[in-house]
Amino acid sequence: MRLIDYFDRGADLFPQRDCLHDGTRGWTYADVRGTTHRVANGLLAAGLGQGDKVAVYSPNHAMAYAALLGIQRAGLIWAPVNARNAIEENLYILDNTDVAFLFYHSSFEHYLPRLREACPKIRTFLCLDAPDFEDWLARFDGAAPDLADAPDAVAILISSGGTTGRPKGVQITNRVIETMNSIFWATMPIEAPPVHLMVAPMTHAAGVCSFPLLPYGGTNIFMGTTDPGAILAAIEKHRVTHLYMPPTLIYILLAHPDIGRYDYSSLRRLIYAAAPMSVDKLVEAIKVFGPVLTQTYGQAEACMIATVFSREDHVAALETNKRHRLASCGKISPLMRLEVMSDEGKILPRGERGEIVLRGGLVMAGYYKNPQATAEASAFGWHHTGDIGVIDDDGFVYIVDRKKDMIISGGFNVFPSEVEQVLWGHPAVQDCAVIGVPDEKWGEAVKAVVELKPGAEASAAELIQLTKDKLGGVKAPKSVDFIASLPRSPVGKVLKKDLRATYWAGHERKI
Repeated sequence: MRLIDYFDRGADLFPQRDCLHDGTRGWTYADVRGTTHRVANGLLAAGLGQGDKVAVYSPNHAMAYAALLGIQRAGLIWAPVNARNAIEENLYILDNTDVAFLFYHSSFEHYLPRLREACPKIRTFLCLDAPDFEDWLARFDGAAPDLADAPDAVAILISSGGTTGRPKGVQITNRVIETMNSIFWATMPIEAPPVHLMVAPMTHAAGVCSFPLLPYGGTNIFMGTTDPGAILAAIEKHRVTHLYMPPTLIYILLAHPDIGRYDYSSLRRLIYAAAPMSVDKLVEAIKVFGPVLTQTYGQAEACMIATVFSREDHVAALETNKRHRLASCGKISPLMRLEVMSDEGKILPRGERGEIVLRGGLVMAGYYKNPQATAEASAFGWHHTGDIGVIDDDGFVYIVDRKKDMIISGGFNVFPSEVEQVLWGHPAVQDCAVIGVPDEKWGEAVKAVVELKPGAEASAAELIQLTKDKLGGVKAPKSVDFIASLPRSPVGKVLKKDLRATYWAGHERKI
């Protein structure tokens, strides 16, 4: 099946249920189905065909989502563009993925001259929230062609996060989407027509989370804001059942003065991913939101659900006094293989650390126009994630750290996530990042960069002592810097390379 087929199943079963909602008005599945046919017909009339790429440059918006479904109905490739990216990065992504047609939101109208200059392959620009869009749609009534199944055809060309370099185009096939949906349904069964609050960008995990909900009549609510108070209020107002957020946003919600004001009893799944989460804040979140937290682990190249730490696993970890398990990302998904591998390509036994490697239907079809990077990521016949991990005797997977983030201090390997987990436990710490900085004696010294909660206080000395008490002197930070706000990617990941760049200017880092 194709992505549009899952939507059509929802439209067949729930034609009068809202598919999209902007907080004030809704569009039913029947409404959206008509729009997707007109979008598809318009794209095909523009001369686009198999293999052509279409992008939607917009913040979370109902018509942006309808457009992506129309792209899929036309059998074209959706090239997601994150509205929160810097314009220079999006110019690179649009050109690198050979986008030929661009839907854009009016808030980016002022970028049109730069887009036209930097992306000459884009032949058509169409504003989603202007009368021109409605006029364009009106010209293409009727059913779009029903295309044949194409399980191995590329449906989505998403660009990797670019946290360690230029984004690469990741080719996601119809089969990958079907595998991802199947794992979602197997591990997170849908009990009733869901209500999904789209807070994080629809171009990434929040959008992916919406796909398995479509056949069940899922309503997708587009906030248009990341204001924490508004998010908390929306959960109660719309009786939200499903919500995806990166850990950073959950921390912000937990620190909000209105956290205890609203009713969260409608929630069935609060899915978190994209970065490690503080165990202490995870326990706090379960107390606040209920036993609904669910973690998944994946990446653009292996779509989101390579492992699942279910809501039941969270509860069991607390009830059986296995709190340490809350630091894991769960067990291997039923349709995937996951192992830990040495640098020499040897599969390592349980309990040993190595790079996490994957096989199965979630793995991409390769990087777009980049055979060398594809070959490197596929060494020894497995997809290499770049994450260091370990699998315990019970089958739970623990992400130790990113391979490139490891610190070598005085000949000892220090994994920043282990130190961060301790610092997150301090009541004044909202978020933190641990990095290696140049040091004449140690080669690299462990440094913590800390973001405090509003109005909270903590000293460098007490944070260093806390980690010494928990982890010993080797892993404890040699210094602590306090920062108003950590640099983050548009999807909420802390950009350690940006932090490191400040300290490594004029030095050569060998990792």
